[in-house]
Amino acid sequence: MRANEDSNPAVPAPVSEVQGRHNTTPIVETTSVSTNSSTEQDVHKDEPPNAQVVEQAKKRQNVLTRTLWTFIMIAGFLVFMGLGHIYMILLVMLCQTLVYREVTALFSLKTAIPESREVGEYKGKDPWSKTLNWYFFAVTNYFLYGESIIYYFKHVVFADANLLPFATNHRMISFTLYIIGFMGFVMSLKKGYLKQQFGLFCWVHMSLLLIVVSSHFIVNNILEGLIWFWVPASLVICNDIFAYVFGSTIGRTPLIKLSPKKTVEGFVGAFLSTIVFALGWGTLFMRFHYMICPVQDLGVSVFSSTTCAPNPVFVWKTLDLWQPLSTILSASSGLSVKTMPYTPYHLHLLTLAFFASLVAPFGGFFASGFKRAFNIKDFGHSIPGHGGMTDRMDCQFLMGIFTYVYYSSLIRVNNVTVGKILEIVVSGFTVDQQLELIRDLSRYLEGQGISV
Repeated sequence: MRANEDSNPAVPAPVSEVQGRHNTTPIVETTSVSTNSSTEQDVHKDEPPNAQVVEQAKKRQNVLTRTLWTFIMIAGFLVFMGLGHIYMILLVMLCQTLVYREVTALFSLKTAIPESREVGEYKGKDPWSKTLNWYFFAVTNYFLYGESIIYYFKHVVFADANLLPFATNHRMISFTLYIIGFMGFVMSLKKGYLKQQFGLFCWVHMSLLLIVVSSHFIVNNILEGLIWFWVPASLVICNDIFAYVFGSTIGRTPLIKLSPKKTVEGFVGAFLSTIVFALGWGTLFMRFHYMICPVQDLGVSVFSSTTCAPNPVFVWKTLDLWQPLSTILSASSGLSVKTMPYTPYHLHLLTLAFFASLVAPFGGFFASGFKRAFNIKDFGHSIPGHGGMTDRMDCQFLMGIFTYVYYSSLIRVNNVTVGKILEIVVSGFTVDQQLELIRDLSRYLEGQGISV
């Protein structure tokens, strides 16, 4: 409006400015609003149509760019998934590194305001954001991924003399590395910037908890079977796409103030679409052993011959239908429908779909509030049309944590494995007890007619 006021002196100032300059009465205020509204309509009529054309073209271009990069990201995920578990883990580590960089970049001592006038402006290299925060990032990854390696590859780690010290002393090594970083932080404290530095310390640890720990759970999902990573992640993507489609086409009712573009229509439409998508998408991928088998060898790929005893949730069963329902289905289809095939995994898919639709979006709302707190539109520009990596991973972190907790609590089958027994033998038996176990085991196998 300011540009219109300068070009057309007859256009009165907005109501807020009139009230600020003069003590007007409600009658004058009403007249001012009426005059202003009619004048604005005249001004918009005089505006060149090129401005509207340019704005519409920009919106179309943004939609095309966003759609293109959505398909590029999905294709990239499929390629990495086909290459094998190790490539998916590397992809997760890359994403978490980009997210950590975007989040921690919001704080820097270079922009800190001195706590006292006696202290001059901070100059020189910022020892925290450039060194210590990445040190804590590396130490946290060393600890968490080391835990995963030891847990999922006991049969390799405890059988290798070179890796054995790493496995038995992993937590002590991790704690020692953290203490070194903690001492480095204390030594870097600078008078006049103590509040900022302690704020950074808390900020980095919060980032490690929300980003690195969440990524650790996502990696564990991959190691438990690619389907526990791929399907939940796909549900979040599906929900995001359909929320955008329904919201941009029929959305009218705002959903939450933190995200003005989110609508109730988009939320409900995405919820229903995600449920249907989950059942079809999950049924498709549960047919492949490559997707459902826990990892045993990080070198396998989609071209490898992967077999395993499937988890009971993937075993097909038959459900006897309720008689009235069977009658209705038989009459409508012209066939005799008395039973329905299903797997327990389908019920778990419904739970995952409910969470991806009703709870995971709050990760996005959290990120929206976060951006408003720092007065930024996006966390970065690493993905054209989508903003930064944080803008795409906010819901995925929440979904990954839930999937791991849900799987480990209700689905995982805890069987005795060679790795678990080897861990007990190596870490809990003396050398004499280990030799005694070998002799007894050899004697047992020879009694079974197996030569050792």
